[in-house]
Amino acid sequence: MAQPPSKPPAKPPPRSKAVALGYDAAHDEAPRVVATGQGLIADQIVRIALDHGITVRQDADLVEILAKLDIDALIPVEAFAAVAEILSYIYRSQGKPLP
Repeated sequence: MAQPPSKPPAKPPPRSKAVALGYDAAHDEAPRVVATGQGLIADQIVRIALDHGITVRQDADLVEILAKLDIDALIPVEAFAAVAEILSYIYRSQGKPLP
């Protein structure tokens, strides 16, 4: 007697990813990667940011680009427009002037 075909194994859910950026207009020409992680580390990065009143923004495509960078690396030119848009949104929402 033939057995029914088994289901393919379920894919594990995608792991969350997070990248934290820092920017010091007096010293940096562009934002820098200050933390990156996935899974529990990503969750911790987001939790720390929220606990410190730092705005968190989701952008899956941008995090894929930035997660490949080393810590303390300047963001690449390809990410400038997206990061600038996010920073502009954050500054406007907080009523702060752009640096």
